[in-house]
Amino acid sequence: MARRADFQTAVDQFSDWRWRLNNLYWITDKSGKRVRFEMNWTQMTFFEQMHYLNVLLKARQLGLTTFIQIFMLDACVFNRDIRAGTIAHTLGDVQTIFRDKIKYPYDNLPDGIRNAVPVVRANQTELLLGNNSSIRVGTSLRSGTLQYLHISEYGKLCAKYPDKAREVRTGALNTVQAGQLVFVESTAEGQEGHFYTLCEDGQVKQRQAAKLTELDFKFHFFPWWKEPQYAIAPEGVIITDAFAKYFRNLADQGITLTDGQKAWYVKKAETQLGDMKREYPSTPAEAFEASVEGAYYADQMAVADAEERIGVFPHVQGYPVHTISDIGMDDTNSVWLFQVLPGRVRMIGYFEHTGTGMDGMLDELERRGAEHGYVYGVHNMPHDIKVREWTRGGMTRIEVMLREVKARGLGTVRKIERAYVHDRINGTRRILAKIEFDQAGCIQGIKCLRNYRKDWDEDLSVFRDEPLHNWASHGADAFGGLAIIFTGLAPETLKPQVKSLPTFQTMTFNEFADSTPAYSERV
Repeated sequence: MARRADFQTAVDQFSDWRWRLNNLYWITDKSGKRVRFEMNWTQMTFFEQMHYLNVLLKARQLGLTTFIQIFMLDACVFNRDIRAGTIAHTLGDVQTIFRDKIKYPYDNLPDGIRNAVPVVRANQTELLLGNNSSIRVGTSLRSGTLQYLHISEYGKLCAKYPDKAREVRTGALNTVQAGQLVFVESTAEGQEGHFYTLCEDGQVKQRQAAKLTELDFKFHFFPWWKEPQYAIAPEGVIITDAFAKYFRNLADQGITLTDGQKAWYVKKAETQLGDMKREYPSTPAEAFEASVEGAYYADQMAVADAEERIGVFPHVQGYPVHTISDIGMDDTNSVWLFQVLPGRVRMIGYFEHTGTGMDGMLDELERRGAEHGYVYGVHNMPHDIKVREWTRGGMTRIEVMLREVKARGLGTVRKIERAYVHDRINGTRRILAKIEFDQAGCIQGIKCLRNYRKDWDEDLSVFRDEPLHNWASHGADAFGGLAIIFTGLAPETLKPQVKSLPTFQTMTFNEFADSTPAYSERV
């Protein structure tokens, strides 16, 4: 009877997926030591809450990739005819995941299990077992049908390899039928791409408490502050006012941290700089608001956040409103509205318009002026405003715009000098320390600055020292013009006669050119 009871116990244990995961597999830990795999809080939480289709937004080093690989390996070992696959965004990651998180755990299974389910074929990316189940890792898994699919660091794949991400979306995801399991996990990479869309859609369904079908993605979020290891002794760690404010904001959202957690976060942020909120997010919104990898202004925008220079900074009466723009014929035209105040420059608005040319821009400025009581000063336009297009009657752009703004009483126009792209970027990095942003008015422009990044060389797997031309470059290029004129800006209060702008109404084009300040190039 004892042997029969022992046999039944063994059968019950081997039939229990949770028991198998916590008792049969061995891995190497962060220090390289061989240890038995046991689910930590993150892995256990996900195991208990997983859906058919899962999208996971996470902080670094929580063990989710390891868990998913062992979960799929276990499915292959204990079930016949299973096909499982993982997509990684580089060949190096493919080999590392297969070697450390699939082959090593299989090779360290008990002898009896490996003898019952032997390896039929193995290489650096695939393991085919004697029960006709297989698990593989690759940069693309378009062919075949899968019952388990893991897409690792999908946010990075979408940001760096958009063509490959499209192939994953249209190819690999279509190899998994309804009722099978998909795991899409990543840290955040800006507010664009398919991973961002999946997370946003999943959060909407979560807030609505919607019943999920087999074809709906369930959103999972795993923040840094739930990891017990992310804490250190707080003695000697200085919590600055900016960090103290940040922690109070988290407390207002129901996230209470220990002194050890606060100390860990502060010290970690010293090395992560502008990447901290992306790599170790506290909330989903924070993760996607952080700058993307390779972003030019990641550190500067992180400092602006920490110093609370992105928030409620409305229009100040008594000071003129200026603009800085980037224009194009068939492209997006971008406009920042700002005020020069004592000791700082305040960005109070941003908008984009496409296909409407100068008239659309001036209509929007006129509308905003009437709504908010703006008195416009100078509209700073890029160097190509002198060309003879976007015009009427063969006049240059600036001639037409000068005439129009005078007729509408919207201030005057100046052309800023041409600058090389890297000079503009370096200048922007310098001036961002003296800028404050009204978040409500500049939300899209701030998004552009956070996401303006270097182009990615897919062949060499490195960032080029050139900007990526995408949706974010429009607003960033316009803002870059501010760096060119910044040293010539000085606060000047409005005088009663400014509203009627008599000087501008009587000024000829030649007089305007002669009166252009030193920081602007003559037309």
